[in-house]
Amino acid sequence: MMQYFRLTPARNLFLLLAVVSMACNKAKHEHHDVEKAQGFKSIFDGKTLNGWEGDPTFWRVENGILIGEIVPERIPKHNSFIIWQGGRPGDFELQFEYRISPEGNSGINYRSVRIDTLPYALSGYQFDIDGQNHYTGQNYEEKKRTTLAYHGQKVLVHSATDTLRSEPLHANIKRNAWQSIELTGLLGDPDYLNTFIKHKDWNTGHLIVKGHRMQHYVNGVLMSEVTDNDVINRTLDGWIGVQVHTGRPMKIELRNIRLKETTMD
Repeated sequence: MMQYFRLTPARNLFLLLAVVSMACNKAKHEHHDVEKAQGFKSIFDGKTLNGWEGDPTFWRVENGILIGEIVPERIPKHNSFIIWQGGRPGDFELQFEYRISPEGNSGINYRSVRIDTLPYALSGYQFDIDGQNHYTGQNYEEKKRTTLAYHGQKVLVHSATDTLRSEPLHANIKRNAWQSIELTGLLGDPDYLNTFIKHKDWNTGHLIVKGHRMQHYVNGVLMSEVTDNDVINRTLDGWIGVQVHTGRPMKIELRNIRLKETTMD
């Protein structure tokens, strides 16, 4: 004799949650398979800081998220980075999701060198991120040539002239921007580009770095593009790191950090 049982609301909820859980797991596996097929690999395990080096005063992992935070009681004396230890890529793509506090100032450094005289400090290209979106997506060269392209700009960086080659870098910097550049195109008005960036919510960043060209995308929108023909000052490979900026309390969160190393076509 067949036996029947009545589905109570609690059992209905249990079955629904089980189905949703299975669907989510399947979606995660499918997403991972697509990423693998595209050549991306995760460089943050979502559980630990394994493979990264930074000051634990400012960096931690919670609920699958890499968190950099400055509190009033602990303001760093200089910009502090957590640095990926898995290599020093040259040509690559980097994808990640980020969320930043309204007062936050951060960025993703790449093709960077370590500064021996400061702990956890980098000098090099940076995918800039800030909570007010004044600079998000621009190309700022940390502790070097400063701003190479504001968001909304497509630029060509020239080698310094012979008269400047013997001068310190700051001789060619005005208003926190490198002067040996040529504006070759506009990607959009900055205020318009900012409409694609979510405030106090998760956004997707994407760097495409190949040869002398660096493209910074936010949520699929190209925010800046630099072609660096400065043979004296450019770098072609180096460290990847995430920044917390000195000055005031802030918080930057990142997840799903994925890297694909590429080669020139």
